[in-house]
Amino acid sequence: MIAPWLSSISIALASNLDNAGVGAAYGMRKIKIPFLASTVIAFMGFLLTLIGGLFGQVIALWIPSMVCNIIGMVILVVIGLWVMLQPFLSHKQLKKETSPGLIKEILKNPEAADINQSQSVDFKESIILGIALSINNLGGGFDAGITHINIWETSLFSGAFSFICIGVCSLLGRKIAGERLGRNASWIAGLILIIIGLHQVI
Repeated sequence: MIAPWLSSISIALASNLDNAGVGAAYGMRKIKIPFLASTVIAFMGFLLTLIGGLFGQVIALWIPSMVCNIIGMVILVVIGLWVMLQPFLSHKQLKKETSPGLIKEILKNPEAADINQSQSVDFKESIILGIALSINNLGGGFDAGITHINIWETSLFSGAFSFICIGVCSLLGRKIAGERLGRNASWIAGLILIIIGLHQVI
């Protein structure tokens, strides 16, 4: 049995690990992510995790514990597979679509968040980028809530990991590092989510 605090850390880390690749990609392209922007992005990660967690807690009031664990497992496994396949799907869809929505475009190409091409992420752009990067956090938070993991703890860890991954990795974003982080982070994050999900019912 995984300790509750370790589950919180694992879910939070896996939900934000792909941010490392995004941060590195920004650094590689010399797009600055100021402290305020990193803070806003981290707050969005915290907020969406908390929203998902609160919704999960409400659902858990009406469903037996075992069923909650199964639902949580399915959600994490699906998110894990989606995260692992995202680089491939993004590359494939990029060839087909010519005018996707802004959030969808940012999910496929995070650099698109620099709307005004200023080479720096401003406050408004950080909100948009934060939402796009925190979609996974909704599912991670929901899993925490429905499986009775501390959602405040998970949300705080999620915000902290979001800040670290996007901020630190943008400073380390050289070309080779960016490509490797982006590719490997998706696989690692997806694998962690799948393992956590399966462990909830095994």
